[in-house]
Amino acid sequence: MTYSKDFLLRAYRTMKTIREFEERCVSEFMGGNIPGFVHVSNGQEAIAVAACIDLDDKDIIGSTHRGHGHCIAKGCDVIGMMKEIMGRATGLCKGKGGSMHIADIDKGMLGANAIVGGGPPLVNGAALTAKTLKTGKVAISFNGDGSANQGTVMEAQNLAVVLQLPHIFMFENNGYAEGTAAKYGLGCDSLTERNAGFGMPAVCVNGLDFFETYEAMKEAIERARNGGGPTAIEAMCVRFDGHFIGDPQLYRGENEVEDARAKQDCLKIFRTRVKKEKWLTDKEMNAIDAEVMALIEQAVSEGLAAPHPNPETDLLSDVYISY
Repeated sequence: MTYSKDFLLRAYRTMKTIREFEERCVSEFMGGNIPGFVHVSNGQEAIAVAACIDLDDKDIIGSTHRGHGHCIAKGCDVIGMMKEIMGRATGLCKGKGGSMHIADIDKGMLGANAIVGGGPPLVNGAALTAKTLKTGKVAISFNGDGSANQGTVMEAQNLAVVLQLPHIFMFENNGYAEGTAAKYGLGCDSLTERNAGFGMPAVCVNGLDFFETYEAMKEAIERARNGGGPTAIEAMCVRFDGHFIGDPQLYRGENEVEDARAKQDCLKIFRTRVKKEKWLTDKEMNAIDAEVMALIEQAVSEGLAAPHPNPETDLLSDVYISY
Protein backbone atom coordinates (compact mmCIF):
# COMPACT_ATOMS: atom_id res chain seq x y z
CA MET A 1 0.00 0.00 0.00
CA THR A 2 1.25 3.48 -0.86
CA TYR A 3 0.73 6.45 1.45
CA SER A 4 0.73 10.15 0.65
CA LYS A 5 2.99 12.47 2.62
CA ASP A 6 -0.06 14.36 3.90
CA PHE A 7 -1.54 11.12 5.24
CA LEU A 8 1.71 10.18 7.01
CA LEU A 9 2.13 13.63 8.53
CA ARG A 10 -1.46 13.59 9.79
CA ALA A 11 -0.97 10.16 11.30
CA TYR A 12 2.22 11.17 13.09
CA ARG A 13 0.80 14.48 14.29
CA THR A 14 -2.26 12.79 15.77
CA MET A 15 -0.26 10.05 17.50
CA LYS A 16 2.17 12.61 18.90
CA THR A 17 -0.70 14.81 20.07
CA ILE A 18 -2.28 11.89 21.93
CA ARG A 19 1.03 10.96 23.55
CA GLU A 20 1.85 14.45 24.77
CA PHE A 21 -1.74 15.17 25.82
CA GLU A 22 -1.79 12.03 27.95
CA GLU A 23 1.66 12.60 29.43
CA ARG A 24 0.55 16.09 30.44
CA CYS A 25 -2.68 14.71 31.90
CA VAL A 26 -0.57 12.50 34.16
CA SER A 27 1.50 15.41 35.45
CA GLU A 28 -1.49 17.72 35.86
CA PHE A 29 -3.38 15.03 37.75
CA MET A 30 -0.41 14.45 40.03
CA GLY A 31 -0.26 18.21 40.56
CA GLY A 32 -3.86 18.32 41.70
CA ASN A 33 -5.26 20.12 38.65
CA ILE A 34 -7.46 17.26 37.42
CA PRO A 35 -10.22 15.84 39.64
CA GLY A 36 -11.46 12.25 39.82
CA PHE A 37 -9.78 9.26 38.21
CA VAL A 38 -7.68 9.43 35.06
CA HIS A 39 -6.95 6.48 32.77
CA VAL A 40 -4.43 7.08 29.97
CA SER A 41 -3.65 5.08 26.86
CA ASN A 42 0.07 5.80 26.48
CA GLY A 43 1.47 3.09 24.25
CA GLN A 44 -1.77 2.50 22.34
CA GLU A 45 -1.81 5.61 20.13
CA ALA A 46 -1.29 3.80 16.83
CA ILE A 47 -4.55 1.89 17.24
CA ALA A 48 -6.72 4.94 17.80
CA VAL A 49 -5.23 6.80 14.85
CA ALA A 50 -5.29 3.82 12.48
CA ALA A 51 -8.94 3.20 13.35
CA CYS A 52 -10.15 6.78 12.91
CA ILE A 53 -7.97 8.43 10.28
CA ASP A 54 -10.28 7.50 7.38
CA LEU A 55 -13.52 8.42 9.20
CA ASP A 56 -15.52 11.62 8.87
CA ASP A 57 -17.73 13.39 11.38
CA LYS A 58 -20.79 11.35 10.42
CA ASP A 59 -19.08 8.04 11.19
CA ILE A 60 -19.55 7.08 14.82
CA ILE A 61 -17.22 5.80 17.52
CA GLY A 62 -17.90 4.68 21.07
CA SER A 63 -15.04 4.73 23.54
CA THR A 64 -14.02 3.39 26.94
CA HIS A 65 -12.87 4.81 30.26
CA ARG A 66 -9.43 5.00 28.57
CA GLY A 67 -10.68 7.22 25.79
CA HIS A 68 -8.60 10.40 25.42
CA GLY A 69 -6.75 8.97 22.42
CA HIS A 70 -9.94 7.94 20.66
CA CYS A 71 -11.36 11.45 21.13
CA ILE A 72 -8.31 13.14 19.66
CA ALA A 73 -8.09 10.64 16.80
CA LYS A 74 -11.76 11.36 15.94
CA GLY A 75 -11.05 15.07 15.75
CA CYS A 76 -12.28 16.38 19.09
CA ASP A 77 -10.85 19.76 20.09
CA VAL A 78 -7.75 19.28 22.23
CA ILE A 79 -8.20 22.50 24.20
CA GLY A 80 -11.86 21.71 24.86
CA MET A 81 -10.84 18.25 26.02
CA MET A 82 -8.28 19.58 28.49
CA LYS A 83 -10.86 21.98 29.89
CA GLU A 84 -13.32 19.12 30.24
CA ILE A 85 -10.84 16.87 32.02
CA MET A 86 -10.06 19.74 34.37
CA GLY A 87 -13.79 20.08 35.10
CA ARG A 88 -14.19 23.53 33.58
CA ALA A 89 -17.45 25.05 32.38
CA THR A 90 -16.11 25.69 28.87
CA GLY A 91 -15.04 22.06 28.35
CA LEU A 92 -16.55 19.87 25.66
CA CYS A 93 -19.28 18.72 28.06
CA LYS A 94 -19.33 21.87 30.21
CA GLY A 95 -17.11 20.23 32.79
CA LYS A 96 -19.69 17.58 33.67
CA GLY A 97 -18.21 14.58 31.89
CA GLY A 98 -14.61 14.69 32.94
CA SER A 99 -12.04 12.16 31.81
CA MET A 100 -14.33 9.14 31.60
CA HIS A 101 -17.37 10.71 29.91
CA ILE A 102 -16.07 13.02 27.19
CA ALA A 103 -18.43 13.18 24.23
CA ASP A 104 -18.72 15.30 21.10
CA ILE A 105 -21.67 14.27 18.95
CA ASP A 106 -20.76 16.81 16.26
CA LYS A 107 -17.54 14.87 15.73
CA GLY A 108 -19.24 11.47 15.80
CA MET A 109 -17.85 10.72 19.25
CA LEU A 110 -20.68 9.10 21.22
CA GLY A 111 -18.62 9.33 24.36
CA ALA A 112 -16.17 7.65 26.64
CA ASN A 113 -17.89 5.22 28.98
CA ALA A 114 -17.02 4.37 32.57
CA ILE A 115 -19.15 1.22 32.32
CA VAL A 116 -16.85 -1.58 31.18
CA GLY A 117 -18.45 -3.09 28.09
CA GLY A 118 -21.06 -0.33 27.93
CA GLY A 119 -20.06 1.00 24.53
CA PRO A 120 -20.82 -1.78 21.99
CA PRO A 121 -24.62 -1.85 22.56
CA LEU A 122 -24.73 1.92 21.98
CA VAL A 123 -22.58 1.62 18.88
CA ASN A 124 -24.90 -1.11 17.60
CA GLY A 125 -27.66 1.48 17.70
CA ALA A 126 -25.61 3.91 15.64
CA ALA A 127 -24.74 1.13 13.20
CA LEU A 128 -28.40 0.13 12.90
CA THR A 129 -29.29 3.75 12.12
CA ALA A 130 -26.64 3.84 9.39
CA LYS A 131 -27.96 0.62 7.87
CA THR A 132 -31.63 1.59 8.12
CA LEU A 133 -31.10 5.03 6.60
CA LYS A 134 -28.58 3.67 4.06
CA THR A 135 -26.09 6.42 4.87
CA GLY A 136 -23.00 4.36 4.07
CA LYS A 137 -21.54 5.30 7.43
CA VAL A 138 -19.82 2.97 9.87
CA ALA A 139 -19.61 2.68 13.64
CA ILE A 140 -16.62 1.55 15.68
CA SER A 141 -16.58 0.43 19.29
CA PHE A 142 -13.32 0.43 21.20
CA ASN A 143 -12.94 -2.26 23.83
CA GLY A 144 -10.27 -3.51 26.17
CA ASP A 145 -9.38 -7.17 26.53
CA GLY A 146 -11.18 -7.17 29.88
CA SER A 147 -14.44 -5.84 28.48
CA ALA A 148 -14.38 -8.62 25.87
CA ASN A 149 -15.61 -10.95 28.62
CA GLN A 150 -18.62 -8.79 29.46
CA GLY A 151 -22.02 -10.12 28.44
CA THR A 152 -22.98 -6.77 26.93
CA VAL A 153 -20.08 -6.99 24.50
CA MET A 154 -20.79 -10.55 23.41
CA GLU A 155 -24.51 -9.84 23.04
CA ALA A 156 -23.65 -6.83 20.89
CA GLN A 157 -21.36 -8.96 18.73
CA ASN A 158 -24.06 -11.55 18.20
CA LEU A 159 -26.70 -8.95 17.35
CA ALA A 160 -24.34 -7.16 14.96
CA VAL A 161 -23.90 -10.41 13.04
CA VAL A 162 -27.61 -11.26 13.08
CA LEU A 163 -28.52 -7.82 11.72
CA GLN A 164 -25.35 -7.50 9.59
CA LEU A 165 -24.56 -4.09 11.03
CA PRO A 166 -21.68 -1.87 9.85
CA HIS A 167 -19.98 -2.16 13.24
CA ILE A 168 -16.26 -2.73 13.70
CA PHE A 169 -15.31 -4.10 17.12
CA MET A 170 -11.80 -2.94 17.98
CA PHE A 171 -10.30 -4.84 20.92
CA GLU A 172 -7.17 -3.18 22.32
CA ASN A 173 -5.42 -6.06 24.06
CA ASN A 174 -2.80 -4.45 26.31
CA GLY A 175 -2.39 -7.63 28.33
CA TYR A 176 -4.25 -6.56 31.45
CA ALA A 177 -7.86 -6.24 32.58
CA GLU A 178 -7.07 -3.88 35.46
CA GLY A 179 -4.55 -6.19 37.18
CA THR A 180 -5.66 -9.53 35.70
CA ALA A 181 -3.64 -10.98 32.84
CA ALA A 182 -5.67 -11.17 29.65
CA LYS A 183 -4.91 -14.87 29.12
CA TYR A 184 -6.13 -15.74 32.62
CA GLY A 185 -9.57 -14.31 31.90
CA LEU A 186 -10.03 -16.02 28.54
CA GLY A 187 -11.55 -19.49 28.41
CA CYS A 188 -10.21 -20.35 24.94
CA ASP A 189 -6.97 -20.15 22.99
CA SER A 190 -7.40 -16.61 21.66
CA LEU A 191 -9.84 -13.73 21.64
CA THR A 192 -9.65 -13.60 17.86
CA GLU A 193 -10.83 -17.21 17.57
CA ARG A 194 -13.72 -16.49 19.90
CA ASN A 195 -14.65 -13.39 17.90
CA ALA A 196 -14.75 -15.49 14.74
CA GLY A 197 -17.12 -17.86 16.51
CA PHE A 198 -19.82 -15.20 16.35
CA GLY A 199 -19.78 -15.52 12.57
CA MET A 200 -17.89 -12.38 11.62
CA PRO A 201 -14.48 -11.84 10.04
CA ALA A 202 -11.93 -11.66 12.85
CA VAL A 203 -8.24 -10.79 12.69
CA CYS A 204 -5.38 -10.19 15.10
CA VAL A 205 -2.87 -7.43 14.35
CA ASN A 206 0.22 -5.91 15.90
CA GLY A 207 -1.28 -2.78 17.44
CA LEU A 208 2.18 -1.27 17.82
CA ASP A 209 2.44 -1.14 14.02
CA PHE A 210 0.32 1.70 12.67
CA PHE A 211 0.47 0.40 9.13
CA GLU A 212 -0.59 -3.17 9.89
CA THR A 213 -3.45 -1.91 12.04
CA TYR A 214 -4.51 0.65 9.46
CA GLU A 215 -4.62 -1.88 6.64
CA ALA A 216 -6.83 -4.21 8.70
CA MET A 217 -9.11 -1.31 9.62
CA LYS A 218 -9.31 -0.09 6.04
CA GLU A 219 -10.50 -3.51 4.89
CA ALA A 220 -13.04 -3.73 7.71
CA ILE A 221 -14.40 -0.24 7.05
CA GLU A 222 -14.78 -0.89 3.33
CA ARG A 223 -16.59 -4.15 4.10
CA ALA A 224 -18.95 -2.40 6.50
CA ARG A 225 -19.68 0.49 4.13
CA ASN A 226 -20.52 -1.97 1.36
CA GLY A 227 -23.02 -3.97 3.39
CA GLY A 228 -20.66 -6.75 4.46
CA GLY A 229 -21.51 -6.52 8.14
CA PRO A 230 -19.30 -6.40 11.23
CA THR A 231 -15.64 -7.22 11.79
CA ALA A 232 -13.67 -7.86 14.97
CA ILE A 233 -10.05 -6.76 15.23
CA GLU A 234 -7.81 -7.70 18.13
CA ALA A 235 -4.87 -5.29 18.31
CA MET A 236 -2.03 -6.45 20.54
CA CYS A 237 -0.42 -3.55 22.36
CA VAL A 238 1.15 -2.36 25.61
CA ARG A 239 0.02 -0.02 28.35
CA PHE A 240 2.83 2.16 29.67
CA ASP A 241 0.97 3.40 32.72
CA GLY A 242 -1.18 1.63 35.28
CA HIS A 243 -4.86 0.90 35.07
CA PHE A 244 -5.31 4.39 36.52
CA ILE A 245 -2.87 7.10 37.50
CA GLY A 246 -1.62 6.12 40.93
CA ASP A 247 -1.90 2.38 40.30
CA PRO A 248 1.17 0.80 42.00
CA GLN A 249 1.22 -1.91 39.28
CA LEU A 250 2.46 -4.64 41.61
CA TYR A 251 1.13 -7.20 39.14
CA ARG A 252 3.71 -6.26 36.49
CA GLY A 253 7.09 -7.85 36.07
CA GLU A 254 10.40 -6.25 36.98
CA ASN A 255 11.43 -3.64 34.39
CA GLU A 256 8.36 -4.52 32.29
CA VAL A 257 7.25 -0.93 31.81
CA GLU A 258 10.78 0.35 31.19
CA ASP A 259 11.34 -2.34 28.55
CA ALA A 260 8.01 -1.54 26.90
CA ARG A 261 8.81 2.16 26.66
CA ALA A 262 12.24 1.37 25.22
CA LYS A 263 11.35 -1.41 22.79
CA GLN A 264 7.58 -1.34 22.18
CA ASP A 265 6.82 2.33 21.60
CA CYS A 266 4.51 2.70 18.60
CA LEU A 267 5.73 6.25 17.91
CA LYS A 268 9.35 5.11 17.75
CA ILE A 269 8.33 2.19 15.53
CA PHE A 270 6.47 4.58 13.21
CA ARG A 271 9.40 6.99 12.99
CA THR A 272 11.83 4.17 12.25
CA ARG A 273 9.63 2.82 9.45
CA VAL A 274 8.93 6.13 7.68
CA LYS A 275 12.60 7.13 7.81
CA LYS A 276 13.73 3.75 6.52
CA GLU A 277 11.28 4.01 3.60
CA LYS A 278 12.33 7.66 3.06
CA TRP A 279 8.70 8.75 3.41
CA LEU A 280 9.35 11.36 6.11
CA THR A 281 12.40 12.98 7.63
CA ASP A 282 13.40 13.69 11.21
CA LYS A 283 13.21 17.41 10.41
CA GLU A 284 9.58 17.14 9.32
CA MET A 285 8.56 15.12 12.37
CA ASN A 286 10.56 17.28 14.78
CA ALA A 287 8.71 20.33 13.47
CA ILE A 288 5.44 18.60 14.27
CA ASP A 289 6.75 17.77 17.74
CA ALA A 290 7.32 21.46 18.46
CA GLU A 291 3.86 22.42 17.21
CA VAL A 292 2.23 19.72 19.30
CA MET A 293 4.03 20.79 22.45
CA ALA A 294 2.89 24.37 21.88
CA LEU A 295 -0.70 23.18 21.52
CA ILE A 296 -0.52 21.18 24.74
CA GLU A 297 0.90 24.17 26.61
CA GLN A 298 -1.94 26.30 25.27
CA ALA A 299 -4.51 23.69 26.29
CA VAL A 300 -3.19 23.52 29.86
CA SER A 301 -2.92 27.29 30.17
CA GLU A 302 -6.46 27.86 28.92
CA GLY A 303 -7.76 24.96 30.98
CA LEU A 304 -6.34 26.31 34.22
CA ALA A 305 -7.74 29.77 33.45
CA ALA A 306 -11.22 28.56 32.49
CA PRO A 307 -14.10 28.95 34.97
CA HIS A 308 -15.58 26.10 36.98
CA PRO A 309 -19.29 25.31 36.55
CA ASN A 310 -21.61 27.34 38.79
CA PRO A 311 -23.54 24.94 41.06
CA GLU A 312 -26.49 27.32 41.31
CA THR A 313 -27.05 27.60 37.57
CA ASP A 314 -25.35 24.55 36.10
CA LEU A 315 -26.13 21.68 38.46
CA LEU A 316 -29.43 20.69 36.86
CA SER A 317 -28.92 22.04 33.33
CA ASP A 318 -28.53 19.48 30.53
CA VAL A 319 -29.74 16.71 32.86
CA TYR A 320 -33.17 16.20 31.30
CA ILE A 321 -34.43 16.92 27.81
CA SER A 322 -37.86 18.33 27.04
CA TYR A 323 -39.58 17.46 23.80
